[in-house]
Amino acid sequence: MINTKIFVVTALLTVIITFSSCNKQNNRKIITDENIEVVKDSVLFSFSFVGCNRVQYGDWHNDNATNASTANLSVLKRIFDDVTSLKQKPSLFFFLGDLVLAESDTINLDKQLKAWVELYENKAFSTISDSGIELVAVPGNHEMLFYNTKDDKEYPLIGSTPVWMKYMKPYIPADRNQITGKDSLINQMTFSFERNNIGFVVMNTDTYNPPTKGQLYGFEGLIPTQWIIDQITQYKQNPDIDHIFVLGHKPYYVDGKPETGHKGFPEGPVLWPELQKNGVVAMLSAHVHDYQRMQPNGTGTYQIIAGNGGSDGKAAFFGYSMINIMSSGKIQFISRGFDKGNPYYQDVPANPMKVKDSTILSWSKNGSPYQDN
Repeated sequence: MINTKIFVVTALLTVIITFSSCNKQNNRKIITDENIEVVKDSVLFSFSFVGCNRVQYGDWHNDNATNASTANLSVLKRIFDDVTSLKQKPSLFFFLGDLVLAESDTINLDKQLKAWVELYENKAFSTISDSGIELVAVPGNHEMLFYNTKDDKEYPLIGSTPVWMKYMKPYIPADRNQITGKDSLINQMTFSFERNNIGFVVMNTDTYNPPTKGQLYGFEGLIPTQWIIDQITQYKQNPDIDHIFVLGHKPYYVDGKPETGHKGFPEGPVLWPELQKNGVVAMLSAHVHDYQRMQPNGTGTYQIIAGNGGSDGKAAFFGYSMINIMSSGKIQFISRGFDKGNPYYQDVPANPMKVKDSTILSWSKNGSPYQDN
């Protein structure tokens, strides 16, 4: 009888040890709750992103909304505070354009970007600059263009690139891959870089040219589409790169439809098929003052618009989005936010920042489509 008990105990111990060893090899933790064993997925790498925090024109000098940076201060502070308070802080924070109002001349652009950097570095406002989170700044139309009131149109702002680089170069990865040769000066804000087996391709979408015809790049001011495609293709062929993300201020799809005018990516029907073909996980954008998550082809690459960073518009909530690369290989997406105030730049009491949307970014048809509440 005693020998039988010893045999059973020994067998059970062998099974437990074997099971535990297998899961250690998979870098997963085993949580034992009495007789129940659960496999816990863990975050290997994460990054966050948002755009469009600048205030409206009429609120430029409203002390409740802005300082010299023309940022929506209450929302910007809430986003920074929430990001830095997370137990699992992101490694990267992408600000996807329209940090400031500008869109007038280089004098205003210079003043406002200078004030934005001072605000970002101000520890009394937020500790994000001292948090270890790497900021990657991406320009938008309000930094790169000027608005002509006579014809109600936008045009390239001469001198905007040097002003942007004057203040934002420290927030562009030093180890980036970038365009060389005669087009390098006008395309400094389009680049690629790698972090943790992830390839990021960042685009300046605001050279504001009509859709390209014929050759895809090489002309002054045009978005370097072919260079972008080449970077994506190289990442796809690199066995050390597991996931690819493309980022830029203007989205390719808005409300489920491709946009090439003011609302969207001004390069026509060239880029998106390449994203899909090369397995790009998502194109992450802002510009439209809304939060949207879609899978335009029904399967494959996602278009996510995180233009709910504080500018007035369609967005039901203000906040930011985050992507977690999990130890299981899954890609977890989370959007955090809080309900807008009235007026939009004022906070609402008892209005906590919370998860507004979450899903797994599967390549097959997403089983959890976003429903705008």
